[in-house]
Parts: sequence; structure tokens; C-alpha cells
Amino acid sequence: MKSQDIRAQFLSFFEAKKHTVVPSAPMVVKNDPTLMFVNAGMVPFKEYFLGNTKAKSSRITDSQKCLRVSGKHNDLEEVGYDTYHHTLFEMLGNWSFGDYFKEEAIAWAWELLTEVYKIDKDILYVTIFEGDAEDGTPMDTEAYDIWKKYIAEDRILKGNKKDNFWEMGDQGPCGPCSEIHVDIRSAEEKAKISGKDLVNADHPQVVEIWNLVFMQYNRKANGSLEALPNKHIDTGMGFERLCMVLQGVQSNYDTDVFTPLIREIETITNSKYGNSKTENNKTDVAIRVISDHVRAVAFSIADGQLPSNTGAGYVIRRILRRAVRYGFTFLNQKEPFIYKLVNVLSEKMGDAFPEMVSQKQLVENVIKEEEQSFLRTLDQGLVLLNRIVEETKGDTVSGEKAFELYDTYGFPIDLTALILSEKDLKLDEKGFEAELQKQKNRSRAASETSTDDWTVLIDDAEEEFIGYDALEANVKITRYRKTTSKKDGDMYQLVFNLTPFYAEGGGQVGDKGYLDVHGDVVYILDTKKENNVIVHFTKNLPKHLNESFKAVVNEGERYKTECNHTATHLLHQALRDILGTHVEQKGSAVNAKQLRFDFSHFSKLTEEELTDVEAFVNARIAEKLDLVEKRNVPKEEAIADGAMSLFGEKYGDTVRSIRFGQSIELCGGTHVKNTSDIWHFKIVSEGAVASGIRRIEAITNEAAQNLYFENSKAYSQMKALLNNAKEPVKALENLQEENTSLKKQIESLLKDKAKNIKGELKSEITEVNGVNFLAKKLDLDAAGLKDVAFELGGEINNLFLLFGSEQDGKALLTCYISKELVAEKDLNAGKVVRELGKLIQGGGGGQPFFATAGGRNPEGIADALEKAKDYIG
Repeated sequence: MKSQDIRAQFLSFFEAKKHTVVPSAPMVVKNDPTLMFVNAGMVPFKEYFLGNTKAKSSRITDSQKCLRVSGKHNDLEEVGYDTYHHTLFEMLGNWSFGDYFKEEAIAWAWELLTEVYKIDKDILYVTIFEGDAEDGTPMDTEAYDIWKKYIAEDRILKGNKKDNFWEMGDQGPCGPCSEIHVDIRSAEEKAKISGKDLVNADHPQVVEIWNLVFMQYNRKANGSLEALPNKHIDTGMGFERLCMVLQGVQSNYDTDVFTPLIREIETITNSKYGNSKTENNKTDVAIRVISDHVRAVAFSIADGQLPSNTGAGYVIRRILRRAVRYGFTFLNQKEPFIYKLVNVLSEKMGDAFPEMVSQKQLVENVIKEEEQSFLRTLDQGLVLLNRIVEETKGDTVSGEKAFELYDTYGFPIDLTALILSEKDLKLDEKGFEAELQKQKNRSRAASETSTDDWTVLIDDAEEEFIGYDALEANVKITRYRKTTSKKDGDMYQLVFNLTPFYAEGGGQVGDKGYLDVHGDVVYILDTKKENNVIVHFTKNLPKHLNESFKAVVNEGERYKTECNHTATHLLHQALRDILGTHVEQKGSAVNAKQLRFDFSHFSKLTEEELTDVEAFVNARIAEKLDLVEKRNVPKEEAIADGAMSLFGEKYGDTVRSIRFGQSIELCGGTHVKNTSDIWHFKIVSEGAVASGIRRIEAITNEAAQNLYFENSKAYSQMKALLNNAKEPVKALENLQEENTSLKKQIESLLKDKAKNIKGELKSEITEVNGVNFLAKKLDLDAAGLKDVAFELGGEINNLFLLFGSEQDGKALLTCYISKELVAEKDLNAGKVVRELGKLIQGGGGGQPFFATAGGRNPEGIADALEKAKDYIG
């Protein structure tokens, strides 16, 4: 059975059981500060489990893209070394929100596996929660009794809290779970040891394929459990593992989910997969890593997350770099090649996930550029590693040096170890691990946060956003909680019955403002949305918690933010009109100071194009276009009306559309009432974010006014310096020409000075141990020092020179060593300046016969010159 058919059969089975089929949510999480990525199938439905939102359908089924590479659920290091862990995986699931419970969930799971998929009952085992004496959670006897109807009791295994109690985090909805495991070993292997002894023992052919979670408790901050008002079902079946079972193979990588990718890797790299009996054959591991990682990276980019140096973007960059280094090290790939796999991925998965088709070109471009960048990093790292090897005394490279290479330059530690072994050197692995642990501890301490339970003041309160129509309101606090972190100290999160504060979302920053009751003012420092709840952040808890507060949004900040947000819509329209309809928004950031807009485009914008874009937006501002807003419109109706939806955003069944003239987009942000409020639009920068992605930063309103005032003032000052020249640009050009001419004269004079100095210096050279030696401070710049060194080196053999100079408060060192000395006495100018550079609080390098160093301590020059003789003494 093909993988596409397996997925389709799952969805149609539950559709027949009156479940609504929903598409996979974007893998990148935007409205949950506790997560970067969807790491389990239930994540898109957290707001339903938490009771923050009522599900539109009480029964849902889907195939959800998930990523497990960070935090509590992290499978990254296992990937490639076994046959069933992945970074990206599909989770087939069926969900009940307060509808059916254990009886139906178990019955339907058994029916699908044994009657529809025809899996042999004799290779299945199930687990149930055995209970936990520590927190008093009882054994799940209900699930045990239900399972006895379908499977022999000796195949029902009791599992501990780690394996059979599912929690979405340290707090929140949770419950016992019942896993279904399959034993696909040969008859001979089964005769040696029972499958029940291998369940949850990390055996590659005795694996969990489905987890039925029975959400019936809420975990509180103190660790205790309370019953949820409604019981829910949350199931997740590993699609790749199910394909392995149904296709009769022994590895996920032998299914048609991966074999097309593996064949393409074999072709591109001229390698062979599965050609070795050794389980951890490096070629096979590398091919598994690459075939897995390209899926994770490609889908993340398609869902709107570009590789970067922070947050979720750093995770994606790390995954891709892991794939690149496995190709570099074990498949001898020194040029980009992983991007070529995107075409196969698009053909294989495009029907189920159309974003992989529509975003294919962008994904290829970004991956290729990332590969090129990291390969350059590897080249630089090899140079630095060779330098470390040169400086190493003995046969072991310190863990501290290896960690510096890893941490500062991104050079992989396993590649360092491999190269050192080839040079008959060892790596101090314990030292490296110690440095790595120190870094982790620093990071953990900086990000550690404790969160109390919500204190509920008003039960079952409706929580409503009124900020489109009002900037202040009388509100009541419905619940609050305290959070503590090293970074922010004690903070409080407040939820109101209604709020005029806009929560951060869609690129727009959250509102700030204050609460006031009886003169007790508490400042709102930020507003965010967490699982569909608007949360207000304060440093202090209000004194009169149960009273009505006057909540006031900072009107000035909101207004300037609205100007910038509306300008992003007009900018989007301008770019599509001027550059073409291939332009798509790829990200935005809007606050009171400026706007940032990322978009797909293949080349740098010309000055003419930038001028046209500015003119287009300012023309719309001059037209004084009114805001036409439609709320709670069916999504299909809004799109039929011409509204643009942004890829990677999660929309509900009803949406809000924003129109200014011909610009119409789906948007939840706040906007000006008329484009004339923007006053003026000015682009301040345009550049590349990634291959095929450009970024424009711009300002409006007050910031644009201030820029023009500053520029006007600067222009007046410049004219005054140019004696109020009638043509200041021409006068400035004349000054530049004159400056260039004077620089040439100075350079000529310095060369003459260097030649004159050369004659004086020749008489100061002394012989030390058969070496012609000179160490002296000169009043020359770096170029002059080099000229003198090479002039003397061309005339005098066996020469060792060290020159020092102070220029603009900085120290310079220049070392020249005749090539015969380099060869005969093993002297190295690069090593000399690196060591002596410490005396001037700097560093440098170069070739064995010529090298330079710079530093910030000119007073150390004398010490460096004095110490130079030690190298030949």
C-alpha cells in the first residue's frame, strides 16, 4: 500500500465516524510563547483542551506536520543512527473535544488497525498507565477493562508515568495514555525473546505506532491533579512507522516516504545506501540524516520560518547544517547539493501538502544559499583548526580550543575529532563537554521561568477584544498569575473580561498603557496572545483586584503603529504592482518606530524601482483612502472578494478583511481610518534576508517628519561648510577630487620617507646567533612598515625584523623573517605576532615569512620589541 493511500484511508475512516477532516496547521507556532514548533498533533488544538475556545467541531481528524528538535521533545541526535526517529514526522490523529472517550477511541483504533489495515492481531501489544504512588494517580483500570474485549490480557502491559502519562507541559491538561506497539521481527527472533519484553525498550522492530491519550486531568503548578470539567481524546499515530508496518519493511527509511529521496541522494553523491551490514555504517547514517533533515528544513521554510541566528530560525539552521556536515564528511560533498532534493520532495508530498509545490522555488533558493554559507564556514574552520594543530604541544587538543571553534565559528565537534584523528591527535572530549555544559547552564539560568497557577476571580467569564473601536474601557480582572524569571524578575499576567489592548500578532507589536482605579496606576508593559487568550503583562499586581479598572491604551504609540501597519499593506500592493505578482509577503514587523516587510523577489531593487515603490505608496496616501473593514466574514467569501491571505498564517472559518482602495488583505491588526493619517512613507533600507527574500525597512508619520527635519538641518550645515556654494553637490565633488590628489601625494612622500629610513636602519642591524636582527619602533603606517620590511629583506639575507608603530592611538606590529630562516630554524612570523600581539592587547597573523598584528595598547610595543630577541636567542 502506497503512503498516499495509507494517509487517505486513515482520514476517510474517521470521516465516516463523523469527524471533520482539517488540514495540517503550519508547523511554526506563532501564538504560543511556550513553543517554537508544533511538536505533537494536539498543539494546534491546545486552546480547545485549555477551554479558552470552543471547538467548532467536537470530532476532528487530520495529518499534522510535527517537528521534534528542541526542548522536552528532542529526537535530533537519534536521527540517522536508528531507523524510526525523525525530526519532521506526520502525526495521524483523531480528536474528541468533550464528546466520545475511551470506549470509542480504543474500539475505533482496533478496528482501523486490524480490520481496515489488516495488521495481524498477534503482532500487537498495548500499554496502559499503571498508576503513580508519588502523586496518587490511580491505575487506568477503565482502559484495561476495555482492552480486554479486543486483545489477550498477557498482551496488555502496564507502563509507568514516563511512558503512559501524557502532559503538554509542567502545567495544564494531561492524562493517562494507552500505546499500541507492533512487533515486526522475524519468527526466529520472536522465538528467542518475547515482544512484550521489548516494548518501550528502543528496539527498532518493536515500536510504538499509536498513542491514545485520555485527557481527563489538569496539572497544577504545585504538581497536584484536578479533574477536567470535560474529558477529551487526543490520539497520535506515527505515519512513517505505520507505513513501515503496512509496507512490510524493517525501517522507516525503506518505505516510499523516504526511498525516492534516498535514490536521489545516491545519484547526486555517487554513493550506495544499504550496501553494508554494519548498522551504523557512516554512509548509510549520512544518507538517513540528509533524507530526514531536508524534509524538516523544507517544510519549515515553506511554512514561513527562514533560517537565522536566533529562536526558531536557529533551530532550522542547525538542522540544515547537521545535514551539510554529514554530506561533507561522509559523502565527500564540497558543493551545495541538498537543495536539489526539494524537487523530489515536492513531487512526493505536494498532493497532501500543496505548500510544498507553491513554495518550491523559494525553498530551493534558501537551502542552496544556506549550504553555500556553511560550506564557507567549514573552509574557514579548517584553516583555524590547522592553526590550533600547529600551536598544540603534545598529542591532545584542549577541549577549550575545540569549544571555541564550535561556539564562535560553528565548526562541528565531530568533524574536529575526525580531522584530529587523521593527524594522529586526540581531542580532550571531557574538556569540551565541560565547556558545553557551562554554556548550557548559563543559557538555562538566563531563560529559567517559574509560572504559578491562574487565580480565578470571575468564573466562566467571557473575554472580549474591543480594541478596534475603543482605546479605553472599564474592565474587570477575570484571572491572573505570577511568573518569575532571571531576566525579568517577578511579573504578573492579567486577563480581563474585555480589553482595548491589541495582543501581539500578525507582525504588529502588542499595546502598552495603564490601569487606573482610585488613583492606583499599574502600567501594562506588553500584551500577547497565548492559546487564544489575551494576556496583559505588568510589573505590579493591582491593589483592588475585584474592582472595575479604567484600562487605557497608549494612544500615541498605537496611532504610530497603525500608520506603519497600514503602510505595510500599501507597500505590499506597490511591490506586486511594480515588481510582479510573484511577490509574496514572507514576514513583517510593525511598531511605533518603523515597519519591516519581507517579501519574495529574485534580485536587489534598483534605485528607480525603490523610487517607484515610494511614489506608489505616497500616491495612495494622497488619495485619502478610507478604511473599509469587514469583520467575521466567511473565509471563502473574503477571498472571493479579492482579499489576499498570507501563507503560513492560521485562519479561522471567519476572518476580518481590510481594504484601502485596491489593497485588500485578511488581517487582524489595527489600522488608520484614512491613508492620509500616514502623512508620508519613506524607505530607509532595502536588502537581502535570504536567497529570493528581500527586506524593506521604512518609516511614516512622525518618524518621516523627523527624518526630513534632520536632513534639512544637515543640508544647511553642509552648505555652510561649503561657504554657501550655489551648487553644493559640485563643490563636494571638487573637494573629493582634491582629497584624492592629496592622498596620492602623501603616499608618495611616505614611500620616500620609508626609503630614507631604510638606509638608516641597515646600519642598526646586528648579528645574533647567525641571524641578522632588528627590532625597532618607527613612525610609519602599516603600508610603510611593510615597504621597509620588504626593501630590507630584498637586500639582506638571514633577516629577522620586528617593527612597532603607533597610529591613531592603536598599536601595530610587523614581522618579517627571511625564507631561509623559516626553513632552517623553523621560525614563523605568524606565530611570532600572535604571541607578541598579546602584549599590545590584540592579535594577528599572516604567512610564515611575513605577518602583522594590531592592538589597543601602544604601551606594550616596547615590551614586544624587547621580547623579539627571544625567538633567535
